[in-house]
Amino acid sequence: MDRRSLIKNAGLAGVLAAGVAPAVHAQAALRWRMATSFPKSLETLHGAGVKFSETVKELSGGKFEVSVHAAGELMPAFGIVDALEGDNIEMGLTAAYYYTGKDPVFAFSCAVPFGLTAGQTQAWKEHGNGRKLLNEVFAKYNFQTLSALNTGTQMGGWYRKEIKSPEDFKGLKMRLGGGVFGESMAKLGVVAQNMPGGEVYQALEKGTLDAAEFVGPYDDEKLGYNKVAKFYYYPGWWEGGADLEFFINNKALAKLSPENKAIIKAAAAVAYADGTSKYQVLNPPALKRLVASGTQLKAFPKAVIDAGFKTAQEVYAEHSAKDATFKKIFEDMRAFQRDQILWNRVSEFPFNQYVNGLKL
Repeated sequence: MDRRSLIKNAGLAGVLAAGVAPAVHAQAALRWRMATSFPKSLETLHGAGVKFSETVKELSGGKFEVSVHAAGELMPAFGIVDALEGDNIEMGLTAAYYYTGKDPVFAFSCAVPFGLTAGQTQAWKEHGNGRKLLNEVFAKYNFQTLSALNTGTQMGGWYRKEIKSPEDFKGLKMRLGGGVFGESMAKLGVVAQNMPGGEVYQALEKGTLDAAEFVGPYDDEKLGYNKVAKFYYYPGWWEGGADLEFFINNKALAKLSPENKAIIKAAAAVAYADGTSKYQVLNPPALKRLVASGTQLKAFPKAVIDAGFKTAQEVYAEHSAKDATFKKIFEDMRAFQRDQILWNRVSEFPFNQYVNGLKL
């Protein structure tokens, strides 16, 4: 190569380094949008999306970014499935039972009455048939899921009056997560309403709601429910382990390189571990604060839980009789759960029962 060509090529290289190369890099950067069903103030639920986003950026060296948008920024809190169907977003963070109006099967992906605990849910999805069976349904709506976090067993909610018997549910206007639980409570006389957690405070304050369940002490305290309802019940038999999930657009996922697909899975796993363990840290002191501030903490009477179990079984039977897919997933979950109960009887249950009775 002669001197003139060398200078010419060197000059071209300089131009690329100074101007064109950054432009190419900017065009090559991959950017996704994630909508969540939660306000930014809930750094637990919405925060799982933030943790996911941070991890994706870190693992990709900044080449893959996911912007996270709270409820109402891109769409209403419960608009995520419609947006995924329309290819309007690449992913969402939400609770599947918010969408049981589309298909009752959605509830199994989050929580159902007298269902699985957090650990059991993850085992069923990752090593049983859970994720596979549910994603077959979700494919109709152009998405698949990865777990984002699990809240653990939730509380039974806030009530403006005491719940002493199943009859006290009759006519009660209550915010519920939706799905099988809502139908079960309706059989007890509850007027079930499914609304975003951020709208519940005003509804309780105005009296348009008599009761509400959301998650647990930390989130409920943040949303101020203790200021407008006096009685706080446990346990939430309808959510033994509520699984929040990343809903991922199938078309967007298919376009990713194998490396970026691996990053998505790894980031979801990081978010799950972070968010699930965070609740174990945040809920105990929050419960202490609530009780100290005047909240009356009460256990549901056994007769109330028994009535809830009875109506839940009726709802399961009704859906199973008319929907083969519902029946298939329900029976698979129950078969998995039976083995989990057998193991639990000789492992965690006796251990926890003993330790919970100790003065440590």
